[in-house]
Amino acid sequence: MSNAADYAFMARALRLAERGIYSADPNPRVGCVLVRDGEIVGEGWHCRAGESHAEVHALRQAGERARGADVYVTLEPCCHHGRTPPCSDALIAAGVARVVAATADPNPRVAGEGMRQLTRAGITVETGLLQNEAERLNRGFLQRMRGGRPWVRCKLAMSLDGRTALANGASQWITGEAARRDVQYWRARSSAVMTGIGTVLADDPALTVRSQPPLWAECGCGEEIRQPLRVVLDTSLRMPAQARMLKQPGRTWIVTAAEDQAAAQGLAAAGATVLRAPPAYGESGLNLSAVLQILAKEGINELWVEAGATLSGALVQEGLVDELIIYMAPLLMGDMARGLFHLPSFERLAECIALDISEVRAVGHDWRITAQVRKAQDSM
Repeated sequence: MSNAADYAFMARALRLAERGIYSADPNPRVGCVLVRDGEIVGEGWHCRAGESHAEVHALRQAGERARGADVYVTLEPCCHHGRTPPCSDALIAAGVARVVAATADPNPRVAGEGMRQLTRAGITVETGLLQNEAERLNRGFLQRMRGGRPWVRCKLAMSLDGRTALANGASQWITGEAARRDVQYWRARSSAVMTGIGTVLADDPALTVRSQPPLWAECGCGEEIRQPLRVVLDTSLRMPAQARMLKQPGRTWIVTAAEDQAAAQGLAAAGATVLRAPPAYGESGLNLSAVLQILAKEGINELWVEAGATLSGALVQEGLVDELIIYMAPLLMGDMARGLFHLPSFERLAECIALDISEVRAVGHDWRITAQVRKAQDSM
């Protein structure tokens, strides 16, 4: 049974895991603390794929003091050879006495086997301590492993009366500078930023991270800002080769259903990667579920969507948005201004899409509303 000290040491491991928030992709964010006789003797976190895992960093710091120690780790230790050797083997070789993991690893190459290996070696194993907090930190990785798609966050900026742009399309800037800085944090922690071709043609966005977000200095990421992958959904391949995002650092993928080889070659010459996805059944546009599956196979854990009402509405309507990040400005824009989503007309309140608001926070003069989209099974 866990005691107050167990909670404190796992909380420390979670704080360490957060240091991989911008750099661990496509791997999970993991922290580890080694404790002997009530004293922390080693700690570490996973910074980048291909580099040592959190447990190995902690074991190196502890040295001989790891023997007989308790290990607090935010995710089940791996037990397979990937780019690095298994952490379960390293823990067994170090002679630790007890391993407390916040949550199991659903990766099919692990899936409980890491804990079973430790148990067979005579090490006491416990799971579930601060599990919700650990899973919240790795929502994208866990959903990719369990459901085959990324965790999808959709960002929107609106006025107090729920409008995103004036009738003539003018929308810069609804929100203030503090809200725009806050967006940089969400972009930086995301594996990819996705938009639609309509937004590209209308606004020519760069979709880059332009400033170092919170915790950057603690993460050991260096001075250079990591740019998330940019993804443009472009059914007919209308992406201009001179688009501003193609001139930015980092990668840009164009996902299309078109077979226009000349256009694809022109975009490839401009620096983009063109991927093909199936069209939506019986409709215009792409099969959005298939697009998310493609991104998951490419290691995308968290997907940040900055798009117009059409793509945002389609994702919500198909149940593919997990979380909404809505910045609300103290403005009234009027009845003729544009709305947040293009959604069908509902005849009954029971048909409406339900949300669970998890946080409302002031950001400068604006408000940031965080809400999870309630799935059908959650409403039963």
